Parts: sequence; structure tokens; C-alpha cells
Amino acid sequence: MTAATSEPAVLPRGAFLATAAAAAVAIALLVLLPEALGEPGRVAAVAVLQLALVAAWVPATGVLAGRGALVLGVAAAAGADVLMVLPERPEIGALLAVPGLGFLAAVLHQMLRPAPRREVVGSLAGIVLLICGVSALAVLLLLGSAGDDGAATTALLVVGATVVVGRLVDAGLPRPAVVPGLVAGVLAGVVVAVARQGSGAPAEILPGLLSGLVLAAVAALIGLAAGYIAAEGARSAWATPLLQAVLPVAACAPVIFSLLLQNAL
Repeated sequence: MTAATSEPAVLPRGAFLATAAAAAVAIALLVLLPEALGEPGRVAAVAVLQLALVAAWVPATGVLAGRGALVLGVAAAAGADVLMVLPERPEIGALLAVPGLGFLAAVLHQMLRPAPRREVVGSLAGIVLLICGVSALAVLLLLGSAGDDGAATTALLVVGATVVVGRLVDAGLPRPAVVPGLVAGVLAGVVVAVARQGSGAPAEILPGLLSGLVLAAVAALIGLAAGYIAAEGARSAWATPLLQAVLPVAACAPVIFSLLLQNAL
């Protein structure tokens, strides 16, 4: 008898190109809509990304109990947005209520699934991660009050450049190749951060460079993780790029908010 070997799951080149395009569109929405429409535009852009993430989650990951995941994801997105929009002085800490209650709802959802309940742990983990993702995207609603619009735009452009360049490099290299796209994406994000800082003394540029490096690293690593999730999941042609484009933005949203509060960009 010979041991069976399995090839590593690899996404097609078209998925990388589509991810780059989706990431560019996502960042364009987050930058241009607030400039054109103010805070209503920011709410609209965040809501579009949340709905895109919810719609893509089950087809891209293959999580079971998909209809429940869809309902809980939409409810979590709506609840998180309400907590960030309705109060006169919203607090980011209020968002903790969403994944907290969402976890309880997800457990109840698993209990109500008809027998036999297959892959309960995987389904529960996937739904909770989706709830955390849409809740993190709601943090972007606070960017208008966290710092000047130029710094928020810089942070978003860093994330977008990291994902777009990383996926373009992935599409152009033999597969599977992890390091080149990861490094190229991080370097692109740092270049954008430094370029947006303008000329100045090294001491003035250093905070922006370090902040750009942190943001780019988070975006690149989460983008890589999303790629592995999609490669092992259902591999939907339309959902995979959305997952890989939006999930890094969600992961970077709290980091962006923190950097803006510290005037690091």
C-alpha cells in the first residue's frame, strides 16, 4: 500500500485578480462616499461592505447552517451600526455587546438545527467569526470623530494598497507562492503611508512609517488567512474575492481607529 498524498488547495489566478478589483472598489467606497455625502455616505459605504461580507461568507467558506448565518450576520451588522450611529457620543466599547449577544444567539441557533447536527463546532465558529467581522466594520463609522479626514483616508489607502498589490503579485507568480505577495503588499502599504506624509525630517516621518507598517502587516496577514479559508471552503467564483477583499478591511478597522486616536498617521 502507498500513502495517499493530497495537493494543497490553491485558488485560481482569476480569484486573485477579482480580489484586487473588489478591494479597490471597497476602499473607493469608504473614501469617496464620505467625501461626497458626509456621514450618511460613510454609513452607506460601511453597510455595503457588511452586506457583502455576510452574503459572501457561506458560499466562500462552506459553513453549514447557512440561512441562520445569513440572518445572524445581518442582525449583527444592523445592531453594530445602530450602536455607532444613534448615540450622540458613541463609544467603541458598546460594540462588545454585539458579539456577546451574537454568540448566545449562535449557540441557540445550533441547538435549533434539525438532527443530525453535523460540524456543530465549525458552524458555530464560522458564524461567530462573521459576527465579529461585521461588528469590526462598524468601527469605521467612528473615523469621522477619531481624527482628521486626511489621516483616515491615508489609513484606508494603506489597507487598499496592501491587499491590491499583494493579490496582483500572487496572480502573476507560480502557485502556491506566499512570501512574495505578502512582502510586496506590506511594502506597498508602507510606501503609501510615507508618501501621504510628505517630505519632512526623519523624526516626523517615522510615526507614519511605523503606523503604515502595522496596518499593512495586519491587512496582509488577514488577507493571507482569508485566502486559505476560501481555498479550503466552497470556492464560489463571486464570493471568494469578496471575502478576501472585505475581511482585511474589517480586521484593520479597530487598528485604524486606534492609530487615529493617537495621531499616528
